[in-house]
Amino acid sequence: MQPDANAPSHRLARVAAHLNPQRPQMEEGAGASALRPAVCRAKGGAPGFKAAILGAAGGIGQPLSLLMKMNPLLSVLHLYDVVNTPGVTADISHMDTSAVVRGFLGAQQLDAALTGMDLVIIPAGLPRKPGMTRDDLFNKNAGIVRTLCEGVARCCPYAIVNLISNPVNSTVPIAAEVFKKAGTYDPKRLLGVTTLDVARANTFVAEVLGVDPRDVNVPVVGGHAGVTILPLLSQVTPPSSFTQDEIKYLTDRIQNGGTEVVEAKAGSGSATLSMAFAAAKFADACLRAMRGEAGIVECSYVASEVTELPFFATKVRLGRGGAEEILPLGPLNDFERAGLEAAKKELRESIQKGIAFMSK
Repeated sequence: MQPDANAPSHRLARVAAHLNPQRPQMEEGAGASALRPAVCRAKGGAPGFKAAILGAAGGIGQPLSLLMKMNPLLSVLHLYDVVNTPGVTADISHMDTSAVVRGFLGAQQLDAALTGMDLVIIPAGLPRKPGMTRDDLFNKNAGIVRTLCEGVARCCPYAIVNLISNPVNSTVPIAAEVFKKAGTYDPKRLLGVTTLDVARANTFVAEVLGVDPRDVNVPVVGGHAGVTILPLLSQVTPPSSFTQDEIKYLTDRIQNGGTEVVEAKAGSGSATLSMAFAAAKFADACLRAMRGEAGIVECSYVASEVTELPFFATKVRLGRGGAEEILPLGPLNDFERAGLEAAKKELRESIQKGIAFMSK
């Protein structure tokens, strides 16, 4: 007679296995070993995509991990960092959503964290502090991005990469050079995340118009730092007109939104929560496109021929393979054309800085 899996002894053993992973296996039946947490649902709890967050224990990584655990399109979520991953993993894993969470700690576990992933999100790196520009972060974060992208090239070369680590204007070119050297570069699969600039633009424009931000869509092109962030207010949806003072106010606030948060936090951090929200929103758009949903258009910093620069943020149509189509800028007014020239000048230097780093 087969033992009753619902018998009190089995239910108690099941609970005890989760409370104490080192508890000896039950002796009553051959299936008891399947109750240990190490093997429970080891292949994922539901059909879906597999994603890894590199830098999951950081200021952006933790809220991003929480938001991605809530995404119903994921079956497996890997959390990697060089510190504190076990605690974040334990915390997030108690959420009763479908994705199975696994944690990975330290460089020796990077390959295991990346193997088999469909989507890799990289917020890893040092945060921005008061008085610090994104370029000040370059020397620290450039090496981190290079190491992580080398892991992607080894273990999941066909994954779509969402790169958040600042300065994005330089780190995306670094990632591209890493993938070129490894022979795995597909420009459609490398996406710099600029969604926070769009979220800020939508929010600030909605405040001026007196409408719900969810009903507003502002294309933001160029790059992801200072004057390289160019909101195209002439192309706002719904169609709207602004005074010159409003245009200058909105453009300046959108370009300096990160500084606004850094100064408001007075040394205690940067725009981590809103960045996590924006990153999760962009990742969800990528996952929906990977599933086959059509008509998904987002702004992203990608390899581009829209301008003479090799990388540029613009609207892209997402598909199963990443950025399937780079959309044109559309008509610009005089203010935006002047802003575009200023953005290109700074972008050119940032791109070259990333490429030069990989030439050392």
